[in-house]
Amino acid sequence: SMDYIQRASLCFFLVISCQHPVAHSLATPAINNYSPFDMTSLPLKKLANHASSYASAHGIQVERRNDDGVSSYECAPISLFPNAYPRSAFQRAKSLAKPYNELVDRVSRDSEFLQKALGGGVSDNDPYTAKLLELYTKIYVDNGDYGKFAQIADRLGIHRSDYMLTSDGPNGKYEPKQVELNTIASSFSGLSSKVADLHRHMTKRYKDDLKELLESNKKLAAHNYGETTDEEDGVPVNPTMTCLPQAFNAAHEQYKGRFVSADVKSDPVVLFVVQEGETNTVDQRMLEFALFENHGVKVVRMSLTAAHTQLEVDETTGALHIVDPNDSTVRQEVSVVYFRAGYAPTDYPDGIDGVEWEAREKMEISRATKSPCLGFHLSGTKKVQQELASPGALEKFFPKPEESSTVESLRSTFAGLYSLGDDADQLSFEAVKDVLSGGEGRYVLKPQREGGGYNTYGKELAEKLKETVVESDDGLKLADELGEFILMERLFPPHQESILLRSGRIVGQGDSVSELGCFGTVVTSHDGEVLHNEYGGFILRTKFRDVDEGGVAAGFATLSSPYLC
Repeated sequence: SMDYIQRASLCFFLVISCQHPVAHSLATPAINNYSPFDMTSLPLKKLANHASSYASAHGIQVERRNDDGVSSYECAPISLFPNAYPRSAFQRAKSLAKPYNELVDRVSRDSEFLQKALGGGVSDNDPYTAKLLELYTKIYVDNGDYGKFAQIADRLGIHRSDYMLTSDGPNGKYEPKQVELNTIASSFSGLSSKVADLHRHMTKRYKDDLKELLESNKKLAAHNYGETTDEEDGVPVNPTMTCLPQAFNAAHEQYKGRFVSADVKSDPVVLFVVQEGETNTVDQRMLEFALFENHGVKVVRMSLTAAHTQLEVDETTGALHIVDPNDSTVRQEVSVVYFRAGYAPTDYPDGIDGVEWEAREKMEISRATKSPCLGFHLSGTKKVQQELASPGALEKFFPKPEESSTVESLRSTFAGLYSLGDDADQLSFEAVKDVLSGGEGRYVLKPQREGGGYNTYGKELAEKLKETVVESDDGLKLADELGEFILMERLFPPHQESILLRSGRIVGQGDSVSELGCFGTVVTSHDGEVLHNEYGGFILRTKFRDVDEGGVAAGFATLSSPYLC
């Protein structure tokens, strides 16, 4: 199976078209006096060896296991140098972290909105999302005592909103448009902070070697900004390993203050729910170790399968306990449950009513703080993303007059998002017609999935709609099975020159495209009080612009950093 980095990167990379003519007209605006940089002028072997050595010395690695289960570590997929990024666009994406955090929390508490968005066509055709919604309704909506402990639990969000730079024409500025909002298992916080350090080091250590290349890329990404600033161009410090542990500690301390008596000798622990056979362990361990080193909070790692037998909920208090498999009298209370697994059906191998789902439900009904709770998880689905782009939807969640600027800021990041369900409107039907008329290169078909590898685009998208849409004199009729999907405008970020490394070795060089992710952290009380709400750092991912899905699975997705200019 694909390793974690490849899976997580696919979700971004499948959105990009590199062969449709529209992509080239949007992604490569006219730039005066520009000519591609000559990569042969760089001392590539020296630069790659230095970057690989730095990566090894600073833990920029992924785990590999052989058939015998023995682990080894190798350099994570990285770009050799950072990618130019307009400073104002970066600041704008960064400023949206807090309002997106609040939006997720408010949506998660509106059961009518979630049930309307995800019931019907989505749930009828997608058993995984239907199960999530069923548990959400059972625990948080239905009357009775079953969800009483979950309903008094606090909430922790570790979110990541992903953006692509998009221009509205040959002479337009590139502005960030949202690809998706991740509310579960938002990865790479640890590795991305180290990669930023690497690229800041490389651009200083080899300043003379890289100067012309960085200036060349700067023309491509920021040519129409004309900004003047006292700040030097460069890679910003990435605060993920400060910000994310702070959020966990805020949730942990809030839990202790509410539920743990002062005379209790042992502190509760944070539970990381992880995948069996996880290979992105270094990224996760960085967060675990920073949480202990900065705040003294201990972490226990456990799979969903193991959680079925190793966790118990106190029927009187709702406390969640880890039970020692060798001595049932030895127990550790859990303050926070952090899901780095559970975001895809493959994380539930025992089936829709199996032990993994029972474990998920057991954790959810406890008083422990969940990251994410089911409401947060559902708020990050593609269908909810599409529904929030509908007229009046954001105003429902930010109704106060003084919140109008928040609505405007959030809406400005929306790409075109279209329903294929019973609620499809005129714009959605026009988008479908455009696909059927040869415009498939301008769209991507998305199901309700995280982790990548599920999207449909190009000719496959056109074929899918031709098979499931009936055209008649009365208009278009969409097949019921399309209800679980949304249709999204495809985004075309600027191309830049890049050199990409895998296992510490150069795998290629040429035109690349990138996506920026901004982390956000939020802690809210059971009744909606915002206790903590902060921007949490960034990640940039880069690939060659002509790599298709197969190429990404082969390992061409890399971690990079923004070179602000």
